[in-house]
Amino acid sequence: MKEWMYNLPSLVIVGLLLLLMLLALEFGYRRGCVASPDLSAASKSQVSTIQSSLLGILALLLGFTFSLALQRFDNRSVAEVQEANSIGTAWLRAQLLPQPMQQQSLLLWQQYIDLRVEASGIALDQQAARQVLLTQTNQLLTQLWQQAVLAVEADNSPVRTGLYVQALNDSIDQFGARTAELNRHVPELILMLLYMTFILTGGVVGYAAGVEAHRPPSVTYLMIILIIILNFIIIDLDRPRRGLIKVDQQSLQELQQSIHAGLPLVPVLSGALSQGH
Repeated sequence: MKEWMYNLPSLVIVGLLLLLMLLALEFGYRRGCVASPDLSAASKSQVSTIQSSLLGILALLLGFTFSLALQRFDNRSVAEVQEANSIGTAWLRAQLLPQPMQQQSLLLWQQYIDLRVEASGIALDQQAARQVLLTQTNQLLTQLWQQAVLAVEADNSPVRTGLYVQALNDSIDQFGARTAELNRHVPELILMLLYMTFILTGGVVGYAAGVEAHRPPSVTYLMIILIIILNFIIIDLDRPRRGLIKVDQQSLQELQQSIHAGLPLVPVLSGALSQGH
């Protein structure tokens, strides 16, 4: 199923949701006022019970959806650090390769880290730009692998070329893993169910106030505002390169600076060479 909501701005979604909830609240209130004279005390009590049940279901859905969005955000953050570590390890081990493969590989890694940092700043809904960078990245990985093959043919030492091939393979794996994490977000069906529950709850709350012949109290509007804020945070967490809450790209950016400056990578890698001992 095509997920059309993912391309909509967050403010548009929460703005529409706020409007629909207020309309549902007012509609429910007016219907409750009309129905109130014909309802018995037992029926009014039942409406109150249904209202409480819906609020409980809404709280459950909110917690579940927020947990999904937060988990995916954390996974993307971890994937960013792991990719930076794998690239840094491969960069260090490329310095063990025989010439001329060493020089060529180091140049390719500089281009590769530039592409990965550039890709980190492109929103996931910019499909054309992402596809161009994806093609360039795959081309660079192919060239890096070709250089690794030449290095193995020139020197098949498990320490010099063997460790580098292992690091290169890990970088390729981390690239695929991070790409998969970026493409994984809260299913739109769950979000639609959540929004429908929002609107239905607003209508029932208004109806419950109407049958009691009074306007919804001010705390009802505070509840709606809180729900809208929570929904905005859920959407923001689910869109790692848009909005206010973004995945920190510091690890890749610091690695890029270190590679271009030829500085030690220990602060970024946290023991990247330990795999080879």
